[in-house]
Formats: sequence, C-alpha cells, structure tokens
Amino acid sequence: MTKKELADEVSAKVKISKKDAALAVDAALDGITNALKKGDKVSLVGFGTFEVRKRKARTGINPQTKATIKIAASKAPAFRPGKALKDSISKKK
Repeated sequence: MTKKELADEVSAKVKISKKDAALAVDAALDGITNALKKGDKVSLVGFGTFEVRKRKARTGINPQTKATIKIAASKAPAFRPGKALKDSISKKK
C-alpha cells in the first residue's frame, strides 16, 4: 500500500476529501518522524511502537575486495507491533 492508497482509504472511511485525507496522513507521518528525531518513542496502542535504536560501531568486510572496513555507529528507526495488530494478522478467515 502506498501513501496515496492509505490517504484514499482514510478519505473513504472518514468521509472527507482525498486532499484533506492526504494532509492528515502527511501530518501523522511528520509527527512520528519528528518525535523519532528527538529520540522519543511513539506508541500507538493496539498498533505498535516506533522507536530509535542505536547501533554500535563495528568492523565489516568488503565482499568485493575482502578488505576490512570500519562501520560507524548509527541510529535506525524500528517498529515493534502491538498485540492487537499481531492478533488481527494471524486470524484465519
């Protein structure tokens, strides 16, 4: 599903214009992104939790040259699904 398809679904469910739904989806995603940039967790009860995880610096190997390289420490976004989301996906129809 693309962002446009998500906005279309929001538009149909809430009965608002597609333009307003697209703005709402963009605003929600911007809010999540800004919170993660600050290092905050974003918990959507029943859906899941977005958070930033720190990765330590490490050494790796370039597969083409077999040379050892240093990989810098970094931060990466992560998502942990909530119980309600897991249960809704695992239900058989």
